[in-house]
Amino acid sequence: MHTPLNRRTLLRSTGVSVALPMLESMKPVFAATDNPAPQRMVFVCTALGLYPSHLWPETPGANYESTPYLDLLQDHRSDFTLFSGLQHADQTGRQPHDSEMTWLTAARKPGMGGFRNSISIDQAAAGHFGNTTRYPSITLGTMKPQSQSYTSGGVMIPAQTSPADLFAQLFVEGSREEVNLQKRKLDDGRSILDQLGGQILTLRRKASSSDNHLLDDYFEAVRGAERNIAEVQRWIDKPKPKVAAQPPADVHDDADLIGRTRLLMDLIPLILQTDCSRVISVLIHDHFLAPQIDGVTGTHHNLSHHGQDKAKLEQLQKIEMEIVKCFRRLLSQTKSRSETGSTLLDNTSILFGSNLGNANAHHARNLPIFLAGGGFKHGQYVDHKAGTPLCNLFVTMMNKSGIETQSFGQSTGALSW
Repeated sequence: MHTPLNRRTLLRSTGVSVALPMLESMKPVFAATDNPAPQRMVFVCTALGLYPSHLWPETPGANYESTPYLDLLQDHRSDFTLFSGLQHADQTGRQPHDSEMTWLTAARKPGMGGFRNSISIDQAAAGHFGNTTRYPSITLGTMKPQSQSYTSGGVMIPAQTSPADLFAQLFVEGSREEVNLQKRKLDDGRSILDQLGGQILTLRRKASSSDNHLLDDYFEAVRGAERNIAEVQRWIDKPKPKVAAQPPADVHDDADLIGRTRLLMDLIPLILQTDCSRVISVLIHDHFLAPQIDGVTGTHHNLSHHGQDKAKLEQLQKIEMEIVKCFRRLLSQTKSRSETGSTLLDNTSILFGSNLGNANAHHARNLPIFLAGGGFKHGQYVDHKAGTPLCNLFVTMMNKSGIETQSFGQSTGALSW
């Protein structure tokens, strides 16, 4: 017989508190059969698209043939659905990339005279969940505060770009001096969890056997996030070696597109599992630099305007494959975490795609859209009629998450497949 744990149980030490994942011992809030784990939504946009010829299969259905990008996702083939034919109408804006502003809103003619954005799907969901969680939503970006999250008044919500600051914001608590002390301990490789040893032992005695297995996975994830953040901080502070050769072009922190993206992806499962938020959006920006990827010398943006040049396409493929691997990383991490008889991925709808269907021509049509997890039936490539509203999929995601709605943005109904 296990003593029920309070859902808001925190492990506390001087200057630090660590939230816990949902455990079956936290009855009756989530563990009972009539109180399933909550549904979440994650939206990830790579702003410069995915090269169509490396993505789309020729054969719709469950027996679709693989492609260079889909090869990277073979281990998760049954965990996602790939859609073609989805888009928002009237996305030609004042500037070629203005459709970035409307990927989650579907507002027409972005950036044109008199344009005012509308609420984004993540914020509509956050409004429904309200203060059920500490943060109704979390908005992330790989480089700058620009985001795709907009309030009902059309005001952009700035993206958080520092994984270290976000980790401290979510998991470290105390005075400025105490928080700085914890950061220094992370820099020195000392885990927050080591300071909570006695409380963890007490918690384990109260938890069930299955909960203890879940705690093993969760605490290892926390340690992993600490190691990754501390490693990045060490490299930022560590003096670079002096060499006689001239420095190569574009070698500085902003060029590490993939490293920044990975750190954000690593935090998402922790945010969800601790129920800090149930709605997360991520924008993978153009960093205006040559990404730190072997064999890539051009900037991401310029390579996206390849003009079918073979050498540019080879470099673009290297960049986009690394971004797809980041998506794979998120799928793997959410799939490996269990909760109340299911997995984190089962209870999280993850939308991954782009606001551009053809970045070479700035076309915002036939967008690359993956939907993973969320309890949907997956394992297919679904080729919808060209021009099908992406908002129809938004409506389906909202309803699946328990947010009953018949319309959003440009929707004409719910999307089925």
